[in-house]
Amino acid sequence: MLKMPTQCPICGGELTVTALRCRSCGVTLQGDFITPRQASAFDRLTPEQLHFLEVFIRNEGKFSRMEKEMGLSYPTLRNRLRAIIRAMGYQPKGEAEATGLSAEARQQILDDLEAGKITAAEAARLLKGGE
Repeated sequence: MLKMPTQCPICGGELTVTALRCRSCGVTLQGDFITPRQASAFDRLTPEQLHFLEVFIRNEGKFSRMEKEMGLSYPTLRNRLRAIIRAMGYQPKGEAEATGLSAEARQQILDDLEAGKITAAEAARLLKGGE
């Protein structure tokens, strides 16, 4: 699969996505869509993750209060927050230290996967800190 161009090859202007097609059933959606790179990091979150952030902010980031409100344990809350951090395209601090990968290196691996330069298994190995 080809990587989507972001600039017009004729004039250099910014390209926009106007159609999306499902490979499985063939349905096509037309409109004026923003690409994931143009979107806010919050646009990548599920409704459940957004709700978690709302509770997190309301409780000023205090997991002890969140434990009571949500009925979840500290490790569960911490894991959900780390999942949100990853979904937003960042790497939780402890994971960055464990793998030794910078945010830029991690993004390059994900870009290579998207471009078809590496397989999902190779990407997983590299993201875990493998050579």
